[in-house]
Amino acid sequence: MNAAADPHALAGRLSDGDRAALARAITLVESVKPAHRRQAADLLQAVLPRTGKAMRVGITGVPGVGKSTVIDQLGVNLTGEGHRVAVLAVDPSSTRSGGSILGDKTRMSRLSVDRNAYVRPSPSAGTLGGVAARTRETMLLCEAAGFDVVIVETVGTGQSETSVADMVDIFTVLMLPGAGDELQGIKKGVLELADIIAVNKADGENKPRADKAAAEYIAALKILMPRVPEWRVPVLTMSAKENDGLDRLWSEVLRHREVTTAAGAFEKTRAEQQVTWMWAMLEDRLRGQLTRDAQTRQRIKQLESDVRAGKTAATRAVEDIATALKL
Repeated sequence: MNAAADPHALAGRLSDGDRAALARAITLVESVKPAHRRQAADLLQAVLPRTGKAMRVGITGVPGVGKSTVIDQLGVNLTGEGHRVAVLAVDPSSTRSGGSILGDKTRMSRLSVDRNAYVRPSPSAGTLGGVAARTRETMLLCEAAGFDVVIVETVGTGQSETSVADMVDIFTVLMLPGAGDELQGIKKGVLELADIIAVNKADGENKPRADKAAAEYIAALKILMPRVPEWRVPVLTMSAKENDGLDRLWSEVLRHREVTTAAGAFEKTRAEQQVTWMWAMLEDRLRGQLTRDAQTRQRIKQLESDVRAGKTAATRAVEDIATALKL
């Protein structure tokens, strides 16, 4: 193993704020090669003491709601105040080809060239919840490199957003003016995960509609149980295009941390997230084991065909696979 690939050497370069080392480290943790996985585990263990101090913010919303514009403007505002901002922007992957656009650096034109910001587009590759498979690890690496705000932008195409809610400190859901239309575009259950709801594009002729939408969300939230009993989910209106209301959004992010810390929920939630992360990685490893062996792959392919044709019950197929893996 050369020095450039040595996890401990890489960890040292990360602590020095080396951006090339950060890019290399992220590529390492995203690799599925067994040797790279071992190196990634050593790297994450080495940087662990320097993680956990950043504000972790999840932002989601349907396509067209202006997620990238919001993050670009919010990020510029924060770097202007002396923060270092990392953005993990998860692009939708094609279900047919597995390819993705990876255009977030183009959409976040100012933040992508900001010396105090780091934008990392990453394909979701079909991962549940619209979150790249290694987003948690990437978040830790960014923290180790000195970024004190980490924003995770999720796909927001209506699939479960639980994954990102389980890895950030605060989960912000962006909505468009016109609550009825918006609720048709995203699962209503996402509101139960929201710590902040922000109606974006509240400018010009949209302003009255945005105010009306906000009022409807406030009414809807009255029948939902908040994730933290001490926190009442605020509903904001804002315009990222005009940089109006983003200061209040960030104030609510900071207030949420104060409230949850005082209630003892902040550290408890982070601890539980680590356990959730452990199980997610274990499940990923077990799934990989199913396809690593050629004979097992062939057996699973045959069982899939038999289940599809109605020759074998799904329960029997699972038992056969579990027996083969000695589970």
